[in-house]
Amino acid sequence: MRYLLIIPRTLWKTLFVFNFGIGLLVMYPLFYILLSKREWFPKAFTLKRFWAWWILLIPGIIVKVKRNISISELPEKAVYCANHASYLDIVINYIVVPRYFVSMGKQEIDKAPLFRIFFREMNILVDRKSNTGSHRAFMRASQELDKGHSMFLFPEGAISSSGKLLNFKNGAFRLAIEKQVPIVPITHLNNWKLLQNGGFFKVHGRPGISHVIVHKPVSTAGMTENDLVSLRNQVRDIILNDLNQYNNK
Repeated sequence: MRYLLIIPRTLWKTLFVFNFGIGLLVMYPLFYILLSKREWFPKAFTLKRFWAWWILLIPGIIVKVKRNISISELPEKAVYCANHASYLDIVINYIVVPRYFVSMGKQEIDKAPLFRIFFREMNILVDRKSNTGSHRAFMRASQELDKGHSMFLFPEGAISSSGKLLNFKNGAFRLAIEKQVPIVPITHLNNWKLLQNGGFFKVHGRPGISHVIVHKPVSTAGMTENDLVSLRNQVRDIILNDLNQYNNK
C-alpha cells in the first residue's frame, strides 16, 4: 500500500517545487528592487508574505492558526521560536506572524541561485560549524533587535524529519535575555506530514491543513545568564506539550 503512494506524492511535490520556482521567477525583479535599500525591506517582507500564500494555496495547503494572543497584542519586538520539522515551517511563519521580522538561515543557502538574495542584507546566514560564524550571526541578530526588529529562530538548529522535537540550542534564549525581549513560542503541529524532509520519492507530500499554535509571550524581564537553561526548557516544554497532545489524539 505504501508503494502506491509514491506516484501521487511525487506528482504533488513536483507541483509544489514548480509552483515555488515560478513564483520566485515572477517576483524576483520586484524582490531585487525592494532588497536594494534597507528602507524598502518592510515592503519586501510584505511581498514575501504574498509569495507565501502563493506557495501554499496552489498546491492545496491551508493554514489554520490557533492564537493564544491576538495579532494586535504581539510584542513590538521579540524573539520568535518555533519547532522545525518541514520546509513548510519557513513559509508558514510569514503567514502566522504578519509583523516584520528577520530570520536566520544556514550558510549553505548562500550557494542557492536566486534564493540567496534574501540573505544578502535582509536576513542572516549562520555557519553553525564555525564558532566565529555563529558569533558573527549572533551579533548581527543583536543589532537587528536594537533597531526594533523581531528575530525568528528555529532553536533546534536542524529539521526533524520524523516530527519529533530535537534538543534546543542556547542562542535564541541567550539573545532574548541579553536584549530583555520576550520569546513567543510557535508550534507547527503537522507540517512534516504534509511535506516531510527526506528522499523525494519516499517521504510524505500532499495537500492538507497545516495546524499552528501561537503562544503567549514568555517574559525575560530581569533574567540573567543564570536563567538561560530554565528559559530554554520552559519554551521547549510549551512546544512539546502541544506536539504530545496533538499526536495522542
